Amino acid sequence: MTRPTSFSSTNYAVRIAFVVELAEHLHAYGTTAQRLEGAVVAVTQRLGLDCEPWVNPTGMILAFSDPLRPPGDSDTTRVIRMPPGDVDLYKLCETDRIAEQVMSGDMDIAEGHAALRALDARQPGAVGKVLQVLGFALVAVAVAGLWRLPWADIATAGTIGLLIGLLDLVTRDGSRLKEAGEAVAGMLAGSVAILVSAFVVPLNLNTVIIASLIVMLPGMALTNAMNELTSQHLMSGTARFAGAVTTVLKLTIGTIIALALANIFGISPNVRALRPQPEWVEWGALVVGSAAFAILFRAARRDVVLVMAAAASGYLISRWVGAALGANVGLFAAALIVTAAGNGYARWANRPGALVRVPGIIMLVPGSNSLRGLMTLVQQQNVAAGQEAALLVMNIVLALIAGLLFGNLLLPTRKNL
Repeated sequence: MTRPTSFSSTNYAVRIAFVVELAEHLHAYGTTAQRLEGAVVAVTQRLGLDCEPWVNPTGMILAFSDPLRPPGDSDTTRVIRMPPGDVDLYKLCETDRIAEQVMSGDMDIAEGHAALRALDARQPGAVGKVLQVLGFALVAVAVAGLWRLPWADIATAGTIGLLIGLLDLVTRDGSRLKEAGEAVAGMLAGSVAILVSAFVVPLNLNTVIIASLIVMLPGMALTNAMNELTSQHLMSGTARFAGAVTTVLKLTIGTIIALALANIFGISPNVRALRPQPEWVEWGALVVGSAAFAILFRAARRDVVLVMAAAASGYLISRWVGAALGANVGLFAAALIVTAAGNGYARWANRPGALVRVPGIIMLVPGSNSLRGLMTLVQQQNVAAGQEAALLVMNIVLALIAGLLFGNLLLPTRKNL
C-alpha cells in the first residue's frame, strides 16, 4: 500500500533536519553549487517547506520557512561549515535513492534521516583503501600510456602514483600534512623522477611528473568553477577557481623544491623527449584509466561498466572529432555528447546523471596543461611560455563549458544530480 505523500503534518523540525542532512551529503560528494541548490529546493518543495539555499565550496547557508505559518513566524537558518567535497558516486546514488523514496512516500522522513546518517557512517574497509591507493598508481600508468611514453617512464609514473596514493591515505584523516599535502606530493614526485632519470634511465622528466600527479590536479575543479560562474553562482565559482589555482601552485612549489634540491646536491637529471609506443599501448591505457577512475570515484559494482564506458567515450569522441575538426571542437563535442547522455540516463533510469557526466568529462579537463604551463614558467622564467600555457588552458575550459551548456540545452535533465 502506498503511503501518503503529504508532509504538512510531519514535524517542522524533522523536515528541516532531513533536508540539512541531505544537503550535507550532496555537498560532501562534490556536487556543484547550482545542482545542489536545485536539488535542495526540489526536495523542500515536496516536503512542504520554503528554502533559500546559498552554497559555496566550503559551506552552506539554508534559510527555511513554513509556508502555512505567518511570515517570520517559522524562519529558521542553518549555517554549515564543510570542507570541499570529493566525488563518491556510490554514496551520491544512495543519497539520491533515499531522497526519492522519502519524496514518494515509500520511506518516512525519520527513516530517511536515519538512512542518511547510516550512509555517512559507512567507511571503506581494508580492501577499499587498498583499491584507492592502487587507483592512484593505475591512473598514472594510464596517463603515461595514453601519452605513449617509454616503458621506463610508465613504470616510474606508476611507482610515484603508488607513493602518492599512500601519502593521500595517510593525510586524508586530517593529519598535520594535510594542508601541505599537494606540495609534499609534488616534491615526492619530482624527487623520485629526478633520481630515476639521473641514476637509472633517462626520462621525459616533466611529463612523468605530471602523469604521476594527474589525480591531484584540479582540472575538474577548474571546469566546475567556470560552470558555476556561467550559471551566475559567482561567489562559489570564484572560490572554487581560487582553490584550484592554489592546488596547482602547491604542486608546482613541491616540484620546484625537488629540482632545487637536486641542483644543490649536484644531481643532474637525464632528460629525453621520446614517445615510442605503438597504438595498442594507448588502447590498453584507456581501459586501465577508465577502470582506475571507476575505483577513484568509488562507483558501485553495478555501475563500474557504465562509468568505464563514459570515461572511454569522452576521450574517444574528443580524439576522433578533434582529429577531423580541431582539438577544441573535439572537446566541445565530447562535453556536449557526454552531458546530453548523462541527462538522458537520468531521465531513463531515474538515477544521477553524474554517473555518466563526471567520468565522461574527467579525461578532458585541463589539469595537466595548467601544471605543465606553470612548471615551464618557473623553470624557464619565461613569461611568454606561461602566457601560452594559460591560453591553452582557457581554450580547453571554454570548449568544455560550451559543451556542458549546450548539452543541457540539447537534452534538459529532470534531476539536478
